[in-house]
Amino acid sequence: MSSYKRLVAFTTVLTFLLIMLGAFVRLTDAGLGCPDWPGCYGKLTPTHAAEEIAQAVEIQGGTHGPVSMPKAWKEMAHRYVATFLGFLIIGIMVMAWKKRAELKQSPALATWLFFAVCLQGAFGAWTVTMLLKPAIVTGHLIGGMTILGMLTWLWLRQTSPARTVAPPRDLSGLRVLARVGFVAVAAQIILGGWVSTNYAAVVCTDFPTCQGSFWPHMEFKDAFHIVRHLGETPEGEILHVASLTAIHFIHRIGALVVTGILGFLAFALWRNPGTKPLAIKLVAVLALQIAMGIGNVVFQLPLWLAVAHNGGAALLLVTLILVNYRVAGNRHRIS
Repeated sequence: MSSYKRLVAFTTVLTFLLIMLGAFVRLTDAGLGCPDWPGCYGKLTPTHAAEEIAQAVEIQGGTHGPVSMPKAWKEMAHRYVATFLGFLIIGIMVMAWKKRAELKQSPALATWLFFAVCLQGAFGAWTVTMLLKPAIVTGHLIGGMTILGMLTWLWLRQTSPARTVAPPRDLSGLRVLARVGFVAVAAQIILGGWVSTNYAAVVCTDFPTCQGSFWPHMEFKDAFHIVRHLGETPEGEILHVASLTAIHFIHRIGALVVTGILGFLAFALWRNPGTKPLAIKLVAVLALQIAMGIGNVVFQLPLWLAVAHNGGAALLLVTLILVNYRVAGNRHRIS
């Protein structure tokens, strides 16, 4: 394995872990553990900012508030790993340009990846400075998933060529279905991010019903309004429970739609002898993600399961990218 391929593989795995770490920070309410950026009260580590953190804890009346030493370390750990990831992506871009003749690949994707991580860094800063606005935090999640997707595609380009299928089949319909599946999963991840950043996951504590009804009372006017503060309407009023219910319930409906689309895609993959392994992978990851989603409701959002659900979403996205990559090439070169 070449050094470039190892670097891309390592960076891809680290990005996946960073997405889960980001979910852990968000779910433990540590996103404002250090309320400035890029340091912690202007210091390199929370230890160096111990005096400022102690003052903040005193002002907020205890460690139950947004600032505490453990929360500060969680937030800064996420920033340290993200910074390291940024340097790795710079390394990937530089190597892609230097080795472009040897790799026989355009460095364009690696270059766009660099710009994506710069934008993601900006979203990370805005997440803190704009006090966890749902649109910004959701955008930060989208950025992380986008970088993971780009790295996954870049890594797949370094893998060995796909095997030849015998007999060959026209896969044009399968390609379209795979793209639809990818778009559906991406949209569902955005909906899931909106649920998480609005803290709407626990508004429905029963399943398959929500608040004892298959169609609970919902208000959509403010639920999906992008320009607003956390927990507030655009006018600055408290966001109603019915709005949070709408956010949660639409995510459930999205899960049903995605399950139907991916089920159909898995069936189509299964019918093609060369893509049966992809069908198995897709069904396995989808089933795991559904189980974790239901478990989060039934068991009232245990931290480990909520973090794992974020990881499952990332894994499902990677699986759809794998499917699209395998069926995107020449019809005689599918595995």
